[in-house]
Amino acid sequence: MIASANLQSPISSLQSLNITRAEMERAFYNKDASYDGVFFVAVRTTGIFCLPSCSASPKRENVEFFLSAREAIFAGYRPCKRCHPLDVNGAPPRWAKTLMERVEKNPDEKITAREMANIGVTPERARRWFLDHYGMTFAEWQRGKRLAEAFTQIRNGSPLDDVVFANGYESHSGFRDAFSKTFGAAPMRARHTVAANDGYIAAQFIESPLGPILAAATRDAICFLEFSDRRMLEYNYNQIRKRFGLPILPTTNDALEQLRAELNCYFQGKQKNFTTRLAMNGTPFQERVWNELQEIPHGETISYEQLAQRIQQPTAVRAVARANGSNRISIIVPCHRVIGKDGELTGYGGGLWRKRLLLELERTGHLPGDN
Repeated sequence: MIASANLQSPISSLQSLNITRAEMERAFYNKDASYDGVFFVAVRTTGIFCLPSCSASPKRENVEFFLSAREAIFAGYRPCKRCHPLDVNGAPPRWAKTLMERVEKNPDEKITAREMANIGVTPERARRWFLDHYGMTFAEWQRGKRLAEAFTQIRNGSPLDDVVFANGYESHSGFRDAFSKTFGAAPMRARHTVAANDGYIAAQFIESPLGPILAAATRDAICFLEFSDRRMLEYNYNQIRKRFGLPILPTTNDALEQLRAELNCYFQGKQKNFTTRLAMNGTPFQERVWNELQEIPHGETISYEQLAQRIQQPTAVRAVARANGSNRISIIVPCHRVIGKDGELTGYGGGLWRKRLLLELERTGHLPGDN
């Protein structure tokens, strides 16, 4: 059973929106999806919190209501695996999933504005959402999927004619222009000049109990891992593109799939150390800090002062803090294990609530609410 943690703010906040408990109960027991994201329902007997539209039907005396998923998590509840309440806060909405699934099945198909309207989305909304979450418009994302496949085919020796028409291009010139703009080399030079430096960075969403994570990797090493709602996400994403001098395409590779499996075990409390290779690519000072972060044992924390001492720079506490904050590979490079010298949690790009839960996971082997 989960204690309510003496939280009064969710109810007062909800009252400020003129939402009564009776209205929330009515919406929840009627499974009214129009309230999804407006409030969240937590069940004391299971330790789970849900969307109002969730099919769960607990007794009224066992539920409490929160204005945000964050408040529910702070009270010790875990997101429901049936209705996925964290999807409201960053995971691809249904229309975006529909578009992505359609592109996966038919990468050479061009989706028209009318077809988008049929699934309830405008081209501008799709453009803005993909730009916010992938750093590219939907048209660029779709083109990237085609070019990623084309690049693989060319690198593996497929005839250019087969590659051009198999990926939905009507002419060699159109394909050559798109390919050269993305990879910085003509298609037939790609086998030598582009393949020599991995060609592109693959990027994918990875679902987690704390919300979706955007991961990116070169052919064999992770270079980016951040919760998708982090501030400055697009800035950091662009920095990766600049530092490696490679385009980022929405596809996967062996490094990302290995990471996906290891993160799954980590969030289940079954994995303490990651074996996925990393491509950190920072300044020498930053990499000293990031390498030292990886030496902090699972389940333990240190202060910024201790971190500075460990790299033999005891007077560089502020510089160490900046390097810690500029880490672009969260969880694996565990910047969340650095806290204030007074034991208080300090800033974390993914949010202090996630930092607290990551530390709790590593301390106990499970997230709050897990049985």
